Amino acid sequence: MQNIYAEKTVSVTELKRAFSAVLALAEDDPVAVLNHNKPEAYLLSAAHYERLLERLEDSEDLERARQRLAGPFVDVNLDEL
Repeated sequence: MQNIYAEKTVSVTELKRAFSAVLALAEDDPVAVLNHNKPEAYLLSAAHYERLLERLEDSEDLERARQRLAGPFVDVNLDEL
């Protein structure tokens, strides 16, 4: 059995019939779109998607900073900049 990573679900048929209503249902949470009772896609509001992208970017920045903690370091004289 496949995991469904959403508390709200709709069928593909329901999505076709009532897209606006399903989109309203999405608000701040993902909606799993099921095809034959298996997750086929996830519908996210634009605001939710943008927050996910920001989190991903923050996570990548944090990982990059952790990698750079060990060096190598370059000595810099502020007067030369």
